[in-house]
Amino acid sequence: MNRNQVLPQIELSADPSALRRVDLCAHQAYTGHGFLSITDMPRLLEETSAVGDNDGFHWKLETNFEKSPGAEPRQIMNLELKGQIHLVCQRCLRNCPIELAEKRRYVMLGSEDKADAFSVENDEEEPLVASQHFNILETMEDEILLSLPLIPKHPDGACKAHASSFSAGADESDALEKPENPFNILKNMKKNS
Repeated sequence: MNRNQVLPQIELSADPSALRRVDLCAHQAYTGHGFLSITDMPRLLEETSAVGDNDGFHWKLETNFEKSPGAEPRQIMNLELKGQIHLVCQRCLRNCPIELAEKRRYVMLGSEDKADAFSVENDEEEPLVASQHFNILETMEDEILLSLPLIPKHPDGACKAHASSFSAGADESDALEKPENPFNILKNMKKNS
């Protein structure tokens, strides 16, 4: 007798609205892939400086159940994201395409208490609370937002510092120029009286 239960494999729709309500409490495995435009993710859209034709993220998702010694099988969700977003370069203050590629592995848990008690020593797996109306789109958007660079900028040598910055890009003549002494006006007034 085979004790390994064969789970139904459900293909996720690539439609963003379908990714907002996925039943991760059902005892079934999911697989899917697709492309998300920046406009499908409103919080990410707020961070962009411009939306180009190639901006957005390809995604691939798979869930499965892994045996866990002395416990119920754990539901695992593997997520891959790869794409491009335009941000403001903090060196030249112009649009800058940023390429991102992320892979995440989640352990789906039944409650917030179990997620809070999840071992933080294992940095390869992140806990998420499974629900019957799990928002996978929101999870994807969260991962992209967390992956954005704190200081976006073009690769070294690809741009010059903006003229308004106080960095080395300022003209040498500006550095040598001294502000006019405000007491010169009083000095001139004294001479004229």
